[in-house]
Amino acid sequence: MKILIMGLPGSGKTYLAERLVPIINAAWYNADKIREMANDWDFSDIGRDRQSKRMRAFADFEKSHGRFVVCDFVCPTRATRENFDADFVVWMDTVKKGRFEDTNRIFQKPEKVDSHLKLWNDYNHNDVAEKILQWKK
Repeated sequence: MKILIMGLPGSGKTYLAERLVPIINAAWYNADKIREMANDWDFSDIGRDRQSKRMRAFADFEKSHGRFVVCDFVCPTRATRENFDADFVVWMDTVKKGRFEDTNRIFQKPEKVDSHLKLWNDYNHNDVAEKILQWKK
């Protein structure tokens, strides 16, 4: 199962992912680490499109081997979310503005999510894990 944790920069995507991954025994791909590995810091529309496809390639590999995989990245537009093609979407809707104005301008609220987190707390990862494990049944 491909799990996307998306939201504006600073919303807690990585914080949630690092706590969720051990509970559901998932592989984990963080967008910043993947960009660093690819040495690709292009945040243009083309660069964001390329990053969403790159994240999908890693996630599809893990999924094809029967694993849960968590990918945390902004995924700011409908098109980047369609490129990634998640099975389960967690929207970290915990900040109204991120620290990058260009991202704030293009960010489109997702239309369909499986878990919508509006407030952060120390138990969200357990709640999301339960939803994921129930969803899979």
